[in-house]
Amino acid sequence: MNTPLHGSAKWLRLAAIGGGLAALAGTFAYAAGWIGTQPLTPQRIIDTFEAQAGQHPGYRKNHAKGLCVSGQFLGNGQAATLSTARVFSQARVPVIGRFAIGGANPFAPDTAVPTRSLALELRSDDGQVWRTGMNNPPVLAVSTAQGFYDQVLAGTPDPATGKPDPARQQAFFAAHPESAAWRQWAASYKASNSFANTAYNSINAFVLVNADGKRQPVRWQLVPQTPFQPLPGQVSDPQFLQHDLQQRLALGPLRWTLRLTLAEPGDAVDDPAKPWPAERRSVDAGTLVLEQVDGPEQGACRDLNFDPLILPSGIQASADPILAARSAAYAVSFDRRSRETLSTGARP
Repeated sequence: MNTPLHGSAKWLRLAAIGGGLAALAGTFAYAAGWIGTQPLTPQRIIDTFEAQAGQHPGYRKNHAKGLCVSGQFLGNGQAATLSTARVFSQARVPVIGRFAIGGANPFAPDTAVPTRSLALELRSDDGQVWRTGMNNPPVLAVSTAQGFYDQVLAGTPDPATGKPDPARQQAFFAAHPESAAWRQWAASYKASNSFANTAYNSINAFVLVNADGKRQPVRWQLVPQTPFQPLPGQVSDPQFLQHDLQQRLALGPLRWTLRLTLAEPGDAVDDPAKPWPAERRSVDAGTLVLEQVDGPEQGACRDLNFDPLILPSGIQASADPILAARSAAYAVSFDRRSRETLSTGARP
């Protein structure tokens, strides 16, 4: 886990991979009012995002560039003994989703940002709603609010180069040994050539509750059924990932396996920086089938707030404080872009 990285190029690579998550981490910390001499609100962090990326009315204030998709989740019943959530026992659950890249710039080239995300809404036939936002890293780099703040500061671009200072990045990671698992992932990360063959992780833990009231902490991952292929060395199309997804879905549906990893006593349920042992038992709960693209920021996903605390009966939040902070920041972003759309008529 403590594989060292040497050289400024590697530190800059870590900075690039961590940029989207560091910005998101900063959102969490500011949103919860955890840092600074005065409480910092979700409104202020959204102001900060806009100050850095510019004004983009009607767009999300992080993961701003994305496109809407739709399909269904095919539950196989294997998780029904773990949770009463209807999504695990219903044969077909309609899904609205959104693929995106990290950051607040809706015009960034698709391959310029290593962070990729997939957000979903599943609406079961009992009227329950489950929303989840997932990212390609399996863990965060830090465990605490102060760590989040330190990471944001370490990733601040140097005005002379427009890039983070490698020495500052190195000092940050040296001061945060809990980042070892994330650094190991980042050092070995190889970008795929598609949203379709990327795995997406909940990062935070949640708790499944079954009919007997038994509680089981889990993390989940969407494992692609599309084979991995590396991202080309040179990409000129700024919409590369979006165009690729449209082309693939024109040929047929794309599939991911929903894999639930079950925590055991002593596992770090409330610490998103700590991985769980690889030998932990997992349950494949069903298959996500995405069938069509509804258009970049058009279609049903445009007006959805993918708040991770919108959960059905049978799935509960863990005590990870990041979850509440995410929810607060997402609400501010949603309210602001909704007002912008109404006042300007902007429909990205």
